[in-house]
Amino acid sequence: MIKINLLKGQRPLAKKAALFGGVQATTVGCGVILVLALLACGWRYVTVAADNAQLDRDLASAQKEAASLHSVIAQVQEFEQQRTKLQQRVALIEQLRTAQIGPVHMLDQISRALPTMVWLTEVKQAPGSTEVTIDGRATTITSVSDFASALEATGYFKKSVEIVSSTTQEIKEAPGQLIAFQLKAMFQVPGVKTASAAASRSAAADAAKKSGN
Repeated sequence: MIKINLLKGQRPLAKKAALFGGVQATTVGCGVILVLALLACGWRYVTVAADNAQLDRDLASAQKEAASLHSVIAQVQEFEQQRTKLQQRVALIEQLRTAQIGPVHMLDQISRALPTMVWLTEVKQAPGSTEVTIDGRATTITSVSDFASALEATGYFKKSVEIVSSTTQEIKEAPGQLIAFQLKAMFQVPGVKTASAAASRSAAADAAKKSGN
């Protein structure tokens, strides 16, 4: 009776099957890892794209807000310039108004300060000047001094009134004499200098504020 041992033939097949199974498991594992890596990359791409889109929206909003702020700053600067111009115009109008009423006040104060037995022959003031020259006649030198003191007391003459000259003239028609005199004074309406200084200080403060901004 002949016996055949079949076990030796099955062992190589079992080894091959085990080897194939290991390769297949490795391939599946690699495939799973690859799929997971692709999913991670896709999620990362979507996240980065979303962040970029949000950053673009934030940047656009910031640029829009900056443009709006620039417009507001330009308007504020324009308003400041207009306010400065209006202040300068108001100061100029005040100066012109003062210049118009100045001669009226001057003549009124001179007439109020004029003593008895003193009369004037000429009152001169150069354009743009505060110096006033007054020519007149009086019966006594005391009256001339009283006139100068009265002018100083009005407050409309910022310096001492100066008696430039005084000459005695004989009267032929009647006994007696006249004193021909000339006075010089600096006329100034009270409060004008203060208002101009205040306007100058305000303009200087505005300029300093703008330069500081």
